[in-house]
Amino acid sequence: MPIDPTEPYDDANIFAKILRGEIPSSKVYEDEWAFAFEDINPQAEVHTLVIPKGSYVSWDDFSTRASAEEIAGFVRAVGHVAREKGLVEQGYRVMANIGAHGGQEVPHLHIHIFGGQPLGPMIA
Repeated sequence: MPIDPTEPYDDANIFAKILRGEIPSSKVYEDEWAFAFEDINPQAEVHTLVIPKGSYVSWDDFSTRASAEEIAGFVRAVGHVAREKGLVEQGYRVMANIGAHGGQEVPHLHIHIFGGQPLGPMIA
């Protein structure tokens, strides 16, 4: 069910539970700012999620409340994962679903990294 990104952060969301180690995940990368793991329902040959470690619902929430260090660390983590997955040369897609119209289902900011195959048009 799509979420309202203006709602307060919900510590019971699945990504918060993954960050706390309450739910297992296939970790790809972790540093002090971000955690990356494989999507359990991949939509491409490579489908990795990158989430900030802070409690942020949306891109707007993150860009408003996060420190410059958190923002830089998160953006660097996305680039690091793309490089480690070998996606840079062939290309890849980075996507964030925000709010109900954007199709956001988990109320924790997350970036999808898709690659490993031709991805087609931006919006189908």
